[in-house]
Amino acid sequence: MQKSMTTEQIRALIARGKLKDRIFQALGIVCLALGLLVITLLVGDMLIRGLERLNLDFFTNFASRRAAQSGILSAWVGTILVMFVTALAAVPLGVAAGIYLEEYAKRNWITEIIEINITNLAAVPSIVYGLLALGIFVYTFGFGQSILSAGLTLALLILPIVIVSTREAIRAIPAMIREGSMAVGATRWQTCRYHIIPYAMPGILTGVIIGLARAIGETAPIITIGALTFIAFLPPAPFTVTGADGISAGLFDWVMSPFTVMPIQIFNWTSRPDPAFEINAAAAGFVLMAMVLSMNAVAIYLRYKMRKNIKW
Repeated sequence: MQKSMTTEQIRALIARGKLKDRIFQALGIVCLALGLLVITLLVGDMLIRGLERLNLDFFTNFASRRAAQSGILSAWVGTILVMFVTALAAVPLGVAAGIYLEEYAKRNWITEIIEINITNLAAVPSIVYGLLALGIFVYTFGFGQSILSAGLTLALLILPIVIVSTREAIRAIPAMIREGSMAVGATRWQTCRYHIIPYAMPGILTGVIIGLARAIGETAPIITIGALTFIAFLPPAPFTVTGADGISAGLFDWVMSPFTVMPIQIFNWTSRPDPAFEINAAAAGFVLMAMVLSMNAVAIYLRYKMRKNIKW
């Protein structure tokens, strides 16, 4: 029969456990500090190298063969429009699919196959989505090399991320909330609408921003569908007169316009032999990083506000 532990042995065991906790905590802090240091060095290097080009002309000029006159107007406008189409296509569909799979779908072998495929799709290389979009959106549907094709391509890319993050956020909701809602006569949709979705929204929003942050920096699928590396015009604004024939642009004519985005503009400049274009690339890289960090900052703020307003 095993002897009971003495008080000294229990204290020694607790001390060893606390020591392991402190060691693990220290390792975590070191890893976090190294990651932040690398990011800070990279962003700081881009800022130092491209600081002289960060002026109003850089944001309002089109790309040019002269480095000093070249800007990112078409690139940042194209990035915003492509991300708008991406969010419009991926977020409602991904959130709805996550809610259905978690709250409505029956647990059978078909659902298991769907879940496995969604999880695997989140790890598929982005170039595969580019090839898929080239065959479907560009050639089959005839969307061509347009903002619509690019937005739908990136929507396919981040759709698994949005679905998985939505399901994980819903799973984190305690079961007693569902049970309490249905116990007072609420339907399944009323439970989702007024309880599950509001409580899961901070987690859902985090997944959406992570997906959009990944999409905004993708280059391979955008190049595959034929994004332009040099463009000196903007998509037509709705209801504005374009061209010498005086035809007014429609509300959605801009979605079929040729485009470029920030990553492709940076790639174009870094491939130039002139060192002056590397300064432009550094400045554009800093702007792209600022856009991603701004998206994350907005997500953190909204998540904090939502969690603060939630009353369990």
